[in-house]
Amino acid sequence: MKTIYLLAAAMAASFALPASAQSPKLVMDEMKVPSDPGIEIYVRNKRPADMTSFRPERTLLFVHGATYPAHAAFDLALDGQSWMDYIAARGYDVYLLDLRGYGKSTRPKEMDEKPDANAPIVRGTDAVKDIGAAVDFILKRRGIARLNLMGWSWGTTLMATYTTQNAGKVERLVLYAPAWIRTTPSLTRPEGPLGAYRTVTREQAKTRWYTGVPEDKKAALIPAGWFDAWTDATFATDPVGAKMTPPALRAPNGVQQDGDEFFGAGKPYYDPSKITVPTLLVHAEWDRDTPAYMAQTLFPLLTNAPGKRYVQLPEGTHTIIMEKNRLMLFEAVQSFLDEAGRS
Repeated sequence: MKTIYLLAAAMAASFALPASAQSPKLVMDEMKVPSDPGIEIYVRNKRPADMTSFRPERTLLFVHGATYPAHAAFDLALDGQSWMDYIAARGYDVYLLDLRGYGKSTRPKEMDEKPDANAPIVRGTDAVKDIGAAVDFILKRRGIARLNLMGWSWGTTLMATYTTQNAGKVERLVLYAPAWIRTTPSLTRPEGPLGAYRTVTREQAKTRWYTGVPEDKKAALIPAGWFDAWTDATFATDPVGAKMTPPALRAPNGVQQDGDEFFGAGKPYYDPSKITVPTLLVHAEWDRDTPAYMAQTLFPLLTNAPGKRYVQLPEGTHTIIMEKNRLMLFEAVQSFLDEAGRS
C-alpha cells in the first residue's frame, strides 16, 4: 500500500490561484429536489459566474456524514472561504446535499415524535435514494452523463454504495474519512436501544471532535472562533432541538442501525470490488471516528478501481475540514480531481 503524507506549506504554492484569479466571482443556487413521496432534499450549487459549459470532470457532488448536515460544514466560510468556494473557484460546478432528516431537507414525520416512539429512521437505502435523486437532477440540469462524487464519513459508505450500483454515472470518487468494518467502539453510537433519532449537544460535539488529539496539540488544533462558527451554523438548522435544555441537534439513527447490522458486526455494507472508477481515500492521523485501520483495510479491496490512492494527512482529526491544516485536505482532493482534466 502506498501512503502519501502531504505538508501544507510545500503544497500551497502548487494550488494557489493565478494572481489574476484570486477572487473569482461565484454564484450560488439553492434547490429542493423531490426524492421519495413527501421528501424533498436540499441541494446547493456554487460555480464561477462566467461558467457557461459543463463537463463531468468539472462537476462535483458532496454528501455529509452521520450527524451533521453538509451545508454547515462544506460551505462554511472560515478565514473568508469555504471548501465549496475553494473548489468552485478552480473552475468547478460544485453541489452539496443535505440528506433527508438533516439540515434544510425534509425531516421525516417520526422526528415530530419522541425518539423511542419509532424505529431508527433514514437507513442507508433511504440515503442512497436521496443521492440518486440529486445525481439525476444535476445530470439533467447540466446535460452531462457523469459527475464526481465525494462523501465524508457515513457519506463515504453512501457514495461508494451508489457508485457500485451506478458506475456509469460516476467520473471519480473521493472518500474523505472512509468508514469500513469496525473493531473499535463507535464515537456516535448512543448506549442502549436505538430510537428514531438521537440528540447531540455542543459539548458532546466538542468532546467527540477532540478525541484522539494529543493534549499538547489541542489548543492549536482549531483556530479561534472556528468551532463556534460551525456550531452556530449547524445547530441553527434544527429549531426544535434549539428549544431543548440544553440546546441540541437531532440526528436520525438509521446510520446507527446500519452500523449495528453491518460494519459493527463485521459485515461489509457494499462490495469494494464493484467500484470501477478512480478512487481517493483521504484520512487524518488523529481520526478516531473512522480510524486509520479502516482506510488501510478498504484500500486493497478496491481491486477494480483504476488509479486508486490513499493519502494520510498529519495532525488532523475526522473534522480536519475545519481545522488549522484544512488546506492539506483541500489540496489532496483538488490534485486528484484535477487529474481528470489533464488526462
